[in-house]
Amino acid sequence: MKAVRCTAYGNPEVLKLVEIPKPIPQSNELLIRIHATAVNSGDVRIRKADPWAVRLFFGFSKPRKAVLGGVFSGEVVEVGHAVRQFKVGDSVFGSTGMEFGAYAEFKAIKETATLALKPESLNHLEAATIPFGALTALDFIRKANIQAGQKVMIYGASGAVGSAAVQLALAFGAEVTAVCSGANMELMKKIGADKVINYQKENLSVNNEQYDVIYEAVNQLTFSESIEHLKKDGILILGAAGLAQMLRAGLARISGRKVLTGVIKESADGMNFIKGLIDQGKYQVVLDRIFTLDQIAEAHEYVDLGHKKGNVAVQVAPDAR
Repeated sequence: MKAVRCTAYGNPEVLKLVEIPKPIPQSNELLIRIHATAVNSGDVRIRKADPWAVRLFFGFSKPRKAVLGGVFSGEVVEVGHAVRQFKVGDSVFGSTGMEFGAYAEFKAIKETATLALKPESLNHLEAATIPFGALTALDFIRKANIQAGQKVMIYGASGAVGSAAVQLALAFGAEVTAVCSGANMELMKKIGADKVINYQKENLSVNNEQYDVIYEAVNQLTFSESIEHLKKDGILILGAAGLAQMLRAGLARISGRKVLTGVIKESADGMNFIKGLIDQGKYQVVLDRIFTLDQIAEAHEYVDLGHKKGNVAVQVAPDAR
């Protein structure tokens, strides 16, 4: 089968399209023919080994799991004899987690992994863009216990995680203020944000609003600015925190502040929750661009620019649309 290997840490050119053996599913696994995957900030961090500590967990000179890609949408083409939840022919979407391997034509995955039946209203390209942003935002929003009527600010609202956080906070009944560039204001209104702030024109320091929850999704708002706009008993979510921000969060917790950061937990329950929102028309796909598998380096180059609106999909199979 065709797959993309990450041959070293570095620029997008380290990603090479190769032929490798097709996986054979074990007794508790599904073999999924991948129709589409996506490129997100998590993929980019692994490829670049940014931060450097990535090497300690994933391989010193290059990723031990050479085929990257953490999200997919596709069709079950084979099942192990112990599989009970899915059958051949099911269309599914989900996350491979730290197993990666979605930059390929086929992937074997346990039936208990983070996956669900694909919403019928979405094609595979659309569905593949959902898991990364939605699962990341959902885990933090559940931990923050966002309630109906609370005021929530999402900073960096136009990216994969930010656009998901806006929609999920709305689904939980919050009043949502989205902070983004001027170019993305209409997008924020389209997905339902109650208020939109253009950070290029409006200085947050003159905004006297206080929020119950602030979700910083892009690691651009300073810690002091975040605290300035947070209610005394409010919760700060640092969804893209680096090591320095995590240490600062630890100190803030000692002083009594509620700060959430760290690694998220993915689950099939989360996938099914998101599927339910999609089926109810409460969650929209935010799809910026589409690349093909042999254009994976170009897709990474585009994501590297840091200006994508929502998600970047990668078409693996001809019938992904």
